Amino acid sequence: MHTGVYRFRMVSLIRLTRLAITRYSRRTSPGRDMKDVENHNAIKDMTAAFARQEMAPYAAEWDATSHFPVDVLKKAASLGLAALYVREDIGGSNMSRLEAAVILEELARACPSTAAFLSIHNMVTWLIDRFGTEEQRQKYGPRLCSMEIMASYCLTEPGSGSDAASLKTHAKILNNPADSLNNIYVINGAKAFISGGGASDIYLVMARTGGDGPGGISAFIVEKDFPGLGFGAQEKKLGWKSQPTAAVTFDDCQVPTENLLGGEGNGFKLAMAGLDGGRVNIAACSLGGAAECLDRATQYAQERKQFGKAIADFQATGFKLADMATNLDAARLMVHDACIAIDMEAPDKTVKAAKAKRFATDACYQVVDDALQIHGGYGYLADYEIERYKRDLRVHRILEGTNEIMRVIISRDLLSSGRNH
Repeated sequence: MHTGVYRFRMVSLIRLTRLAITRYSRRTSPGRDMKDVENHNAIKDMTAAFARQEMAPYAAEWDATSHFPVDVLKKAASLGLAALYVREDIGGSNMSRLEAAVILEELARACPSTAAFLSIHNMVTWLIDRFGTEEQRQKYGPRLCSMEIMASYCLTEPGSGSDAASLKTHAKILNNPADSLNNIYVINGAKAFISGGGASDIYLVMARTGGDGPGGISAFIVEKDFPGLGFGAQEKKLGWKSQPTAAVTFDDCQVPTENLLGGEGNGFKLAMAGLDGGRVNIAACSLGGAAECLDRATQYAQERKQFGKAIADFQATGFKLADMATNLDAARLMVHDACIAIDMEAPDKTVKAAKAKRFATDACYQVVDDALQIHGGYGYLADYEIERYKRDLRVHRILEGTNEIMRVIISRDLLSSGRNH
């Protein structure tokens, strides 16, 4: 199907669903009427068709050659998939977090690595739309929505991973030698494990402008050609090979004051707001990888014969498939529940996102591992692709906050309130 046809149909579906989605996200009850469900399924089906035709046939090659499929990402952007929950006036699709999760799951069925990069780009685009000045929204928003420019998120540092509030990259405001009327920030430091590092056009950077702790952190929009911005060598990774990953360095990097996002001292709040959505997004990518591997394992178990019958007919295999399906469905329900909480700005949205991310990424990784076991020796071969999904999903338990940090968030909430929400 031609991309223009996808675009026409997707835009039509988005318009049909927008009012229903808005009503849905504001409800205090998780129930939906039949029309909502029909529109929800229509968008899912259209995204699945795009993933099957534009991503699935090429994903193994992207992985094998570490190819970054910019052309396919831009096709996805032409469907509105690069700005899923961004406002319409700058080119966004203005959808709910729930719809975004459904879309990312379908894309991840074909390639979790590429879907995950798209989720990161969506997060940065949303942060600029949500917290940016009108000038920032209009300057960057339309080009981010179309993926004319691509974005990366820069929080993690070589010495501050889980303890993000201890980051050392710092920014100081100085007189601009080239323009006495406009001061600049000068940033020094380094960020690690940055998806899109060296390839993206803008970098949303968290840097310290004040004292120690979260309150001293600010956010900056840093363009690739700003003086003093540099990149390390491309990392050699276990998975996520269809997206580049590199360190991002700042050596007296000059950033105009108008590129401060959200005001001084608010960077950590922005970072955490982005991560609530980022966690459900990466969980949705895990759902997609696990769902695809479950389907393949089910088919393989019905076709593979040992001891005179299909291995699906052995109770051990049937029970394993049953547990895989049950855990996948449970994970999906938790992810969707967290999405609704974020859409509704519920007080427990952060802890629900943490629960969903912890459970879904662990459970889905186990589903993929079980799918590999059902395939036996063939599951270990690249030709069957299960091993690609296993390598891609492994990092989901680390990024956007490790699953150990998710347990910290959950336990703190439980112990402080004395009850489970």
